[in-house]
Amino acid sequence: MKKKKLAILGSTGSIGTQTLQVVAEHPDLYEVRILTANTQADMLIGQALRFEPDAVVIVDESKYEYVSHALADSPIKVYCGAKSLCEVVAFDTVDVVVTALVGFSGLEPTISAIKAGKQIALANKETLVVAGSLITSLARQHKVSILPVDSEHSAIFQCLVGEGDNKISKLLLTASGGPFRTMTAQEICHATAKHALQHPTWQMGAKITIDSATMMNKGFEVIEAKWLFDISPEQIEVLVHPQSIVHSAVEFCDGTVKAQLGMPDMRLPIQYALSFPKRLPLSGERLDLFKIKNLTFEQPDIKKFPCLGLAYQAIAQGGNMPCILNAANEVANLAFRQGEITYSQICNTLEKTMSSVAFDPTPSLETFLQTDTESRLVAKKIISKQLS
Repeated sequence: MKKKKLAILGSTGSIGTQTLQVVAEHPDLYEVRILTANTQADMLIGQALRFEPDAVVIVDESKYEYVSHALADSPIKVYCGAKSLCEVVAFDTVDVVVTALVGFSGLEPTISAIKAGKQIALANKETLVVAGSLITSLARQHKVSILPVDSEHSAIFQCLVGEGDNKISKLLLTASGGPFRTMTAQEICHATAKHALQHPTWQMGAKITIDSATMMNKGFEVIEAKWLFDISPEQIEVLVHPQSIVHSAVEFCDGTVKAQLGMPDMRLPIQYALSFPKRLPLSGERLDLFKIKNLTFEQPDIKKFPCLGLAYQAIAQGGNMPCILNAANEVANLAFRQGEITYSQICNTLEKTMSSVAFDPTPSLETFLQTDTESRLVAKKIISKQLS
């Protein structure tokens, strides 16, 4: 394999750090050219000194001098600000852009990378949630491949490899069920962010862990799957699978179901996105089905997890509605983590925002940017009224 040159957007987060672990296992195949972080300056400095990229970006401009001083004796260039993310992904030294940013912040850098002809290893699902039609259109125009890093979408992708034009009946998207799976709706209403952050299977960032608890994350993954695999939402079925061993499956027109199984280790889909179509050795625990013994599946309870239903509603309406939903969710998710609203008020905030912000059936990039700004303001006003 030709050595691939990587830009890792969000290198200090969960996906970013695990991507660097994959790089460390295969230094003959990958080299890091760009690292970026939002606020975690010290971790970014440590990564830069170890992996020696061409450049780093610290989005928090107040930490620019600190990072610059720490790297002054190295040849590493230091940039700051969100706009720099869009610039560094276009550098000639970059082959693959790993988009591991959180939320809406990943949209514009991903667009810049696509326009620059870079291969995308997509871990930032919100990019397709917010602007799936725009992103897929640009990818076709610039002949750029988007390889999924989410474990579920990677599983589906792996099941489809070699299937050619064989017709798909449906995608089976698995979900762990999160920390509230066995709780009643009444019990969930009293759950705190501390409870929600105790995910039973995966170690993830705070935002996505809360989204997993509400099943909003799975709703976003339904939208992401629609765009990645060009399939209608009606053909995407969510299965709650608490063991997190079957990462997702595909049912074909003849009734055959292909599934991808493995230990819950995000390095597996990360490495596959980077090495495709080859598989490489990877350290870590191997799946032992004799130890697992039982694999169970349940239907999701929409009454307990109404956010999942809102995602189906948003993608059915299309246009900028998923963008409205995403923006409202980012605001409500943070408010819940900060103890400003209750669990049940998350969904209430989303519903009210979706009904309050103007709908646009054919949005442009400018529309998406305006919709995101407006939706956040509306969601914050709704939360303020709930607090008063």
